[in-house]
Amino acid sequence: MLIGEYQHNIDQKGRVIVPAKFREDLGERFYITKGLDGCLFVLSPEEWARLQDKIKAMPISKARGLQRFFFSGAAEVEPDKQGRILIPQPLRDHAKLTKDVTVIGASSRAEIWDSEHWNEFNSNLTEDSIAEAMDLLEL
Repeated sequence: MLIGEYQHNIDQKGRVIVPAKFREDLGERFYITKGLDGCLFVLSPEEWARLQDKIKAMPISKARGLQRFFFSGAAEVEPDKQGRILIPQPLRDHAKLTKDVTVIGASSRAEIWDSEHWNEFNSNLTEDSIAEAMDLLEL
C-alpha cells in the first residue's frame, strides 16, 4: 500500500525523485499517466493491467474517453540510480509541474502534484465533505 506525502523538486530536465518506499511497491518499471484533479497517476504494472482490463470490459461508448485520457499520454518509466524518473513534457504540462512537487501515496497508486496545487486542493476539503464521502464506506 502506498501511503505518505513527500516534497521534492523537479529538475530542468523534468526528472523527479520517487520515494524509495514507493519504488519498492511500484517495482523496477512502472507507469505514469494523466490523473484526476490536475495530478499524475503512478501505477505498478499490476495496477496498470487492472486499469486496462477494467476499461476493456466497458462498452466502447463508455470506454473511449477513458482510453484516450489514460493511455494517450502514458509512459512506462524506470527510475535511475538516484531514484528519479523522467516525466514527459505533455504529462508535466497536464499537472502544471514547474519546480516544487508533492508525491503522495493514494493506496494502490502514487500521485504527483504541483505542490501549490496540492495545498490548494487540500484547503478546499472540509470535515463535512469528508464525512459525506465516508458515509459511502458505511463506517
